[in-house]
Amino acid sequence: MNDNTSDSNRTLLGSDAFTFACNDTISCFTRCCRNADMFLYPYDIIRLKQHLGLTSEEFLINHTITAFRDTPNFPSVMLKMRDREGQPCPFLTETGCTVYEDRPFSCRAYPLEPAIYDNGEGGFAITNFLVRHDHCLGHGQGEKWTARQWMKDQNMDAYTAPNGAWAKVASLLHSLKPAGKKGKDNPAMNMAYMASYNMDTFRRFVFESSFLQKFDVAGERLDMVRENDVALMFLGFDWILRFLGGQGPLQAK
Repeated sequence: MNDNTSDSNRTLLGSDAFTFACNDTISCFTRCCRNADMFLYPYDIIRLKQHLGLTSEEFLINHTITAFRDTPNFPSVMLKMRDREGQPCPFLTETGCTVYEDRPFSCRAYPLEPAIYDNGEGGFAITNFLVRHDHCLGHGQGEKWTARQWMKDQNMDAYTAPNGAWAKVASLLHSLKPAGKKGKDNPAMNMAYMASYNMDTFRRFVFESSFLQKFDVAGERLDMVRENDVALMFLGFDWILRFLGGQGPLQAK
């Protein structure tokens, strides 16, 4: 997982520390909130759409665009900037971020770029890179941080399990070469896109189609996915792994 940053702007951090600050005393404050090329991950969309009181469909239509990046046959979802001078983030105001408590993973992580990937052993691993952009003047200011300290300070722990699970799904999607059209124009990829990003539509699919006649979902888990978008997201990931890869914990009846 990455934000398409050039390799020339990032270095492997490892166990090293870095010095960084981001606040309104830094003259470049909110500069990074303009013309941003930002990936959104499934858990990001859940947090943001709930914060804004929108359905998944409304959020996707109003605040995202799709582009083919790391996975050539499956679209990445990107945050749509405003069509005005400087192309600011739609949630940026003169006083700062209006969705700060639910801001996307990439916003929280900066200046780190955590690369989360399937470790091939049923889990995931994280490799942290330190990113530098010319417009950012926060480097070398403020406190010294390790990656673990920064991630804790930015309340990123809640993102670890969702993004780790997504890394496994993304790895599968990257490996597939479906016949026919790309992305959402391919029926199988369109279903995977729905289960990844559009929780409201996926919930209807689970409960109003033949899904529960075909797949064994425990009653306790069903109770959770009726009301909880995060639980539903994990079911969606499991379904994609079974539907497209013939793997994962979800079993057919």
